[in-house]
Amino acid sequence: MSLDPFLVRPIIEAALREDLGRTGDITSNAVIPATATATARIMARAPGRIAGLGVAGWVFTTLNPSVEVTFEASDGDDVEAGSMLATVAGSARSILGAERVALNLLGRLSGIATVTARLVEIVAPHGTAIAGTRKTTPGLRTLEKYAIRVGGGSNHRFGLDDAVLIKDNHIAIAGGVAAAVSSARAAVGHLVKIEVEVDTLGQLGEALEAGPDVVLLDNMSTEELVQAVALVDGRVVIEASGGITPENVADIAATGVDVISLGWLTHSVTALDVALDVVI
Repeated sequence: MSLDPFLVRPIIEAALREDLGRTGDITSNAVIPATATATARIMARAPGRIAGLGVAGWVFTTLNPSVEVTFEASDGDDVEAGSMLATVAGSARSILGAERVALNLLGRLSGIATVTARLVEIVAPHGTAIAGTRKTTPGLRTLEKYAIRVGGGSNHRFGLDDAVLIKDNHIAIAGGVAAAVSSARAAVGHLVKIEVEVDTLGQLGEALEAGPDVVLLDNMSTEELVQAVALVDGRVVIEASGGITPENVADIAATGVDVISLGWLTHSVTALDVALDVVI
C-alpha cells in the first residue's frame, strides 16, 4: 500500500501556502538566522497506529529539498506513547515552517488509522469488513482513504464517479426502488457496481427483485438486520450503515452483514497526539 507523490504533492503545497500566507513564517524569520541548522525529533505522545509518516516527510522536503528526514517507524506500525517516529535535520527555519502542516497531517491520518484498526479488531471474529465513506475532509480524501486502509479497513466510493449508490432522494425522484435500479443498470457499463440504500424490509424486497450488486441497510435495528440477512440469503453483498459506534459494532457484525460503513471514521476522528521537538 502506497501513496502516489503526484496525487499528494498538491495537497501538501496547498496546506503550506495556507499556513505560510503572504510573507512566510515571520516569527522564525525574525528570531532565527537564515544559516541556522537544527535537528528535531517527531514523537508520538499517545499510543496508536501510524499513518502519514511519509506524507509528513514530504512536507519538510517540499518546503526545502535539502532537509533530511530519517524515519524510525513506518505506516502501519502500532507504537507506544513516547515512541520516536522520525528525525528531521537541516535549515532551522524550514523545519519550523513545515512543522505544523506535517504534524496536522500525521496526527489526523494516524488518528483515522488507529480508530479503524480498533474496529477491524472488534469485528474480525465475524469476518466483516469496516469501510469509510465520502464524509471526508474536503481536499484530504486521498489521504484519509489511505489512512483507513493503513488501519486495515476498506474503502467505499472515492467519489461520485466510481460506483452507483442509489439513496433515498434518488429513489424519491426516480419513482421507486425498482425504477431507480433499472435506470442505473441501463445507463452504466458492466464494470460499474450498483448499490441501493433501503431502510425497510419492504424496500429490501423491492431492491432484490431489481437486481443490484449491493444493498445498503440504513439505520436498521439488529433484529431487522438479522431478518434482512436471511432475506438476502447470499444473493448480494450486504452493507450496514447508520448509528454504528464502537459500542454496538460487534452486535452489528454478528448479524451477518458483509460490510459496515462509518462516516465518523473521517468526519469525527480524534487526531493522534504527535509532536516535534528540537534537540540540537
